[in-house]
Amino acid sequence: MTYHILVTDPLNTDGLTPLLDDDRFELTIETDLTNEALMNKIEHYDALLVRSQTQVTKELIEKGKQLKIIGRAGVGVDNIDLNTATEHGIIVVNAPGGNTNSAAEHTIAMMLSLARLIPQAHLSLQQKEWKRSEFIGVEVKNKTLGIIGFGNVGAEVAHRAKGQRMSVIVSDPFLTEERAEKYGVKTGSIDEILASADFLTVHTPLIPATKHLLNRDAFQKAKPGMRIINCARGGIIDEKALYDAIQDGIVSGAALDVFEEEPAIHNPLLNLAEVITTPHLGGSTIEAQQNVAVDISKDIISFLTNGTVEHPVNLPSVPNETMHKVKPFMKLAEKLGVFISSLQKQSIEEIEIHFKGNLTEQEISPLTRSAVKGILLQFFGEEANDVNALYLASRKEIEIHEKRTQQKENESPLLTLQVKSKQHTYTVSGTYHPGVGERITNINEYQVNFIPEGHLLFIHHFDKPGAIGRMGSILGQYDINIATMQVDRKDAGGDAMMFLTIDKHPTDQALKELQQLSEIQSVMPIDF
Repeated sequence: MTYHILVTDPLNTDGLTPLLDDDRFELTIETDLTNEALMNKIEHYDALLVRSQTQVTKELIEKGKQLKIIGRAGVGVDNIDLNTATEHGIIVVNAPGGNTNSAAEHTIAMMLSLARLIPQAHLSLQQKEWKRSEFIGVEVKNKTLGIIGFGNVGAEVAHRAKGQRMSVIVSDPFLTEERAEKYGVKTGSIDEILASADFLTVHTPLIPATKHLLNRDAFQKAKPGMRIINCARGGIIDEKALYDAIQDGIVSGAALDVFEEEPAIHNPLLNLAEVITTPHLGGSTIEAQQNVAVDISKDIISFLTNGTVEHPVNLPSVPNETMHKVKPFMKLAEKLGVFISSLQKQSIEEIEIHFKGNLTEQEISPLTRSAVKGILLQFFGEEANDVNALYLASRKEIEIHEKRTQQKENESPLLTLQVKSKQHTYTVSGTYHPGVGERITNINEYQVNFIPEGHLLFIHHFDKPGAIGRMGSILGQYDINIATMQVDRKDAGGDAMMFLTIDKHPTDQALKELQQLSEIQSVMPIDF
């Protein structure tokens, strides 16, 4: 059987060798197709290979009557309609590790260039100037490098920085002390990194929690003279705040490969002599382009010939009978994961999923994937999905355990999720009833009954007279309406839990004022 593969974006030809050398595959490479021409051709192909140029829309996927797999030669898949691909049973794969080395090397190159003022000196010499005294740099030896985000690239950067004899301090929600020791790095909070780092590099996905992570407040906490590198995602740094911090002398310089808006040819940061830039070149090496093409080629061969892939990014097929039984609980599992990840701020070491109900004789792995995905969403954003959640967890060395218990007659099914760190263990349980929907029923030792939807406030406080009123008054001052309230306590006057559903997400100032109340132990906003 011959499989027909269409390549519509420029890819490294050597990287396509696995497909070109296999007689079972016929490759068509057309990188200048109009949208209309592509729509007319797609129905004849079993696989589509793209980078970021081709927009794989709902209409295009629906036209691809023979399409079985779509390959993205790179990490991001925002140009592919994943929902439509999943609905049509088309697997989508990417190449998440192909440019790790390239991105890490570029980060180190940018750091060294920033330290030694190499681009500025080069530009001066091109203008026939010889101003050695104006380009006195600093050494990186014995300096502290702060790394925010310790995924594949962050870990590679740390390895190279240690080779430069730098001290490395890392902030990552999944980095345990044992793993940090193995890499020879220290762990710390973002505030601790800001206070101690001479150089700071970010390697996190861009998600709501990391949007403008380095903002005006962060720069006010920074060690004077800090130098900043961003080869990860535009938007992690508040560019206006960075501009002001450089102008004010708080930040000595910045090396930027990515920007909030690209192309960044009119970005004000380009006007600062302290800023060096490159046009999003982190993965732009011959080797990286070849690696991602090889990875995608191998996955396409594997899927079309034996049905397996290494790097899927959308929901795999599940037997209809199993999906019919577990589907109502998948959303519950994800919401439990989202909720518990908001509570557990330490490095997660272990996750346990316990299902008690009439699914215990069925395959419940979709529930496990959904729960783990929910936990990882706030750390990985859209990079985490039902397929790769277990892979991402294993990459962070998180242990995952499943338990099943048969329910008693007339007993409601119960899904319990427990997350452990070295310091804390959090447990949350919920159930699902047809016609009623999802309910969260237990949070640690507290009993509750609420719908996990909308904007919520989870408040741990001391059971003191007037506490509820003072909290309500603060929310009222910020025009935040309380829709429902539930309170539970261990003992009179002791630890208590309050759960509020509110009409909008609270402002940072409202949360700050709540936290300042003497009765409050912690305030956690949660959005579903």
